[in-house]
Amino acid sequence: MIAGIQKMTLLDFPGKVACTIFLAGCNYRCPFCHNAELFSGKPEEVMSTDAFLEFLKKRQGLLEGVCVSGGEPTGDPGLENLLTNIKALGFAVKLDTNGSRPKILKELLDKKLVDYVAMDVKNSPEMYAQTVGCEADLAAIEESLRLLIGGDMPYELRTTLVAQLHDTGSIQEMGQWLAQLIPGKKPAQLFLQSFVDRETVAYSGLCAPTENDVLRMADILTSYIGKVTIRNQ
Repeated sequence: MIAGIQKMTLLDFPGKVACTIFLAGCNYRCPFCHNAELFSGKPEEVMSTDAFLEFLKKRQGLLEGVCVSGGEPTGDPGLENLLTNIKALGFAVKLDTNGSRPKILKELLDKKLVDYVAMDVKNSPEMYAQTVGCEADLAAIEESLRLLIGGDMPYELRTTLVAQLHDTGSIQEMGQWLAQLIPGKKPAQLFLQSFVDRETVAYSGLCAPTENDVLRMADILTSYIGKVTIRNQ
């Protein structure tokens, strides 16, 4: 279900003028999520799939890509069909995912239905469940990470930093974890983005780390990641 749409973005899809759609439903309950209304998968539909495809037809030659976000898109049973139709119209696809469904991710990659993947890495393994607000299958997360790190698909990893959940210790453990997934091959790039409070956030009382703390975390990660970039700074 398409529960939200941004009709044009110059930021979400690297190098492309794109639109972004938000699919409803997520298997995580991250307390800092900006789209908490999509947790249940039962928000109001803002646009049918058919209407969205008609929207894209009218923007052929104007838009270059579609960002498919959520919620967690890989939980939507209609995702493959949606991406097939988007690709048939000549648009590139960027998929935002939490990496919890590696089999679906692999199928989409194998079928060349995705051109760029942005995967959230929430925290160190020890802090993962607390950060996502529920039990997390770390083996599944690692499988998705290996697909991206070891493959040839353009991708980015990204971590949203929350002062109550992240510190230099957890970030160092996260970096060590990521670097050992494929021996001899570091993840290509990771973006750090500071939490920004909004009315739509799942839980109140959260805040971003200080700017100095974010800089220290980025410096720590440079030992484990090919390129570390700070967003929102």
